[in-house]
Amino acid sequence: MANIARRSPLYGDMTRFDPFANIDDLFRGFGMRPFSMEGETAPTIKIDLSENDTAYTVRAEIPGVKKEDVKVQVEGNRVSISCETKQEKEEKEGERVICRECHQGSSYRSFTLGSEVDETRAEAKYENGTLELTLPKKEGKTAKRIEVK
Repeated sequence: MANIARRSPLYGDMTRFDPFANIDDLFRGFGMRPFSMEGETAPTIKIDLSENDTAYTVRAEIPGVKKEDVKVQVEGNRVSISCETKQEKEEKEGERVICRECHQGSSYRSFTLGSEVDETRAEAKYENGTLELTLPKKEGKTAKRIEVK
């Protein structure tokens, strides 16, 4: 393989480029993590957001979380969704505990809407891992569109 040389704009001299110089960095930490990471991460909050003239509708997928562990906060035009999970798994063999695995985690998602939300009329419903928010727009504060000439 031919050596590739490049000019450094900072130093002005030619420097040698070796694509395999840091190959050891690729393998650093290999084998140090458990092979199975299944179930060890907090749930990711994925959202679908739609809007009409009077309200925003948010559909958030939060699988594996209990209803009482989901929190929604609305301040002006800022919406925050957070949740906490706690999972415990225990394997027994007779009266002896062979393995006990515990996991706790939390997720947080926040976004800003184009109009302020009327918090007094906002509704939230959580069922089968899906959170549905209906966020009515506050009346009287509409954005004015300015035409560019």
